Amino acid sequence: MSERIWTAGLAVIGDEILSGRTQDKNVAQLAVWLNVQGIRLSEVRMVADRTSAIVEAVNTLRTRYDYCFTTGGIGPTHDDITVDAIAEGLGVPVVVHPEARAMLEAHYETRGGLTDARLRMARVPQGAGLIPNRMSGAPGIRHGNIFILAGVPHITAGMLEALTGTLEGGRPLVSRTVGCWVPESEVADLLRAVEREHRGESCDAAVAIGSYPFFREGRVGANFVVRGADPDAVDRCLSDLTERLKVAGYAVGSDGI
Repeated sequence: MSERIWTAGLAVIGDEILSGRTQDKNVAQLAVWLNVQGIRLSEVRMVADRTSAIVEAVNTLRTRYDYCFTTGGIGPTHDDITVDAIAEGLGVPVVVHPEARAMLEAHYETRGGLTDARLRMARVPQGAGLIPNRMSGAPGIRHGNIFILAGVPHITAGMLEALTGTLEGGRPLVSRTVGCWVPESEVADLLRAVEREHRGESCDAAVAIGSYPFFREGRVGANFVVRGADPDAVDRCLSDLTERLKVAGYAVGSDGI
């Protein structure tokens, strides 16, 4: 019987991301964290601060995957519309969460008090729970399989820390890397053949080989990354790949180049 594979989708929300004014760091951060939880990040969408776009993205991701994460758009300003959009997509009203209000009141007690703008950060889709945020007081939000996180990376990291160990998942993926000074087109057939032979009869025994070309020191090369949930299967595939590359006449760099 094959092992259950748990998946997640991510909607990165914000005009500042799409305009290039802000460079997103949360995709990599979330992908690494999810892998440790035994969950595979399967799709990422970057979405403008527009209600219809957020509704479409979140409704698609939450039904397509086990988990849906969002980052951005839950701050105190008028253009922070993520909560409103997700509530609309779920068909529920937006309410002020009493625990979130209490958290914000305590946080801002010596920082000018809880203004109307700050109170916006206590608003949630009805029926939601909270994700603790030790960084800034304003909590993240969980509604079913939807996790609504901040857009600021270090705040996102704190929310993910609070979620660690709370989501059901499978085995983490492991990866091993080798590299060669070779155009990847020269070894494309070799890579395909090795992956096919090590595909495995079940999901947990399957491996995949990714090829990542680079140009460095005036030469073309590529790193080859073998990934899978079974460390033994990954090691067997890596050993086979390394040997075939050597037989084909290529010097192989362990751990990549």
